[in-house]
Amino acid sequence: MNLTVENIKCGGCANSITKKLSSVFGTSNIDIDIDTGIVNIDIEEGRKGEIIDVLKDLGYPQIDSVDGFISAKAKAKSFISCAIGKMGK
Repeated sequence: MNLTVENIKCGGCANSITKKLSSVFGTSNIDIDIDTGIVNIDIEEGRKGEIIDVLKDLGYPQIDSVDGFISAKAKAKSFISCAIGKMGK
């Protein structure tokens, strides 16, 4: 399943997303394209809502799904997730 999300800026972001999705969904088949913001995870389509929620909680909402204050909050969360991801490399 592919999802396009906002706020992926670097390998630290990708690392945080990969670690979280792996721990929550028990799969290591995750690929993230930093340039396009596409998260590809090998999981059944029926769990899409759960994946969207986890990504949003990390600060990486699905593209064009948030705006205004919520968008600023997501960017702040993604900055923190990114920093954590960089430290965990």
